[in-house]
Amino acid sequence: MVSADFIRRFTDVAKAPSPDLAPAALAIARIEYPQLDASRYLRALDRMGAAAADRIAALGEDADLLRRIAGISSYLFKEQGFAGNRKHYDDPRNSFLNNVIDRRTGIPITLALVYIEVSRRAGLQTDGVNFPGRFLLRVQPGGADASLEEDQVIVDPFHGGAILSELDCCKLLRSHAGDEVPFDRRMLMRATKPEIIVRMLVNLKRIYVRMRSFPQAHAITELLLALDPSATTELRDRGLLAYHLNDYPAALRDLEAYLRFSSRGRIGDSERSEDESSENSEHKEIWEHVKALRRRVANLN
Repeated sequence: MVSADFIRRFTDVAKAPSPDLAPAALAIARIEYPQLDASRYLRALDRMGAAAADRIAALGEDADLLRRIAGISSYLFKEQGFAGNRKHYDDPRNSFLNNVIDRRTGIPITLALVYIEVSRRAGLQTDGVNFPGRFLLRVQPGGADASLEEDQVIVDPFHGGAILSELDCCKLLRSHAGDEVPFDRRMLMRATKPEIIVRMLVNLKRIYVRMRSFPQAHAITELLLALDPSATTELRDRGLLAYHLNDYPAALRDLEAYLRFSSRGRIGDSERSEDESSENSEHKEIWEHVKALRRRVANLN
């Protein structure tokens, strides 16, 4: 279980107006490493940023965007040895920024975070892209032309900084979602700081649940709800995880709240779609949990 003070400190850095992602990512890592020295890793990013800036400066003032991107990618993926961990993708260490910096391997979103932080320190405007199935990067020129979509370059940090065309992005989407989801250029929009942090947390929660590491998964739901108290699915999951941890009063409180909030505005049976029927089935299952929890809590009193 995480303390209220930990949640408050995490929320402060996650919601801070600063574009820095590293402080929030290192705060997440404290779930697994409570004594983590975040300053050590911030200094490492500063050193890499300074070195990357030197590489870009060596290209000359006339270097175009693609050459500057190649300079950053070569520094990170060739000189520094960062690489996607394809063999052990679901190793939770891939989701912690300190481990990614130490081990030089991670998943797309944490490698992207290193790329963003190093690029920013080197003066190259780089944003995250919440692409379905694979977190990507969007690099664009600074100055007056920064908003021109045709000047943006999509980079895949999981594959050594590969440059992706729009056709490549379509193929990537198809490999993840099949033909059910059509490609839309809005999928390549800049991800906000909260969106990146939420995706990191959701990835990590999925890994912990799969490992049956319920205390850590519960802590992740606490952070997700601190960022968005209206996230009813996280309220449900926190309740289910509390149930697994034998904290029956907390489980009952969350699951009752989930049923109450998620039932608002539901339509009648005659208009219910297939998705809504599935939701109704889930509500019935949660309601059975609630009834069992009420009996357990009553026996505790």
